[in-house]
Parts: sequence; structure tokens; C-alpha cells
Amino acid sequence: MVTINGENRADYNEITITEMLDREGFDRNRIAIEINGVIIRKKQYNETYLHDGDRIEVVSFVGGG
Repeated sequence: MVTINGENRADYNEITITEMLDREGFDRNRIAIEINGVIIRKKQYNETYLHDGDRIEVVSFVGGG
């Protein structure tokens, strides 16, 4: 089980960040991802796998004025 933004997800072990983002419906162009306190570069999304116990934070950037 992994935790994404404070919510547990059982079926997310051993998938890539890209797969997780697709399942969750995030816009990859406007986010930053942290796994267990480490920021992950966008170019690493396809090669970084989620593992049991990971804590993922996805931060969305919002424009405004």
C-alpha cells in the first residue's frame, strides 16, 4: 500500500509515477512530486516505481492574480 496526498492506495505498488498520475488524473505539466521526502524530476517519472510503504505528495501549481 502507498499513500498519495494522505490517502492510502492498495493497488499502486510496483507501478511507475507516470502510471500513478494517469490513474489519478493529474496534469503532469503543472505538478511536482515528492516520494518519502525526495523531489522527483519529471524526466524520472517513467523509470521511478512506487513501492509498499511509500508516501507520495503531489503538489499542483495554480495560476492566478
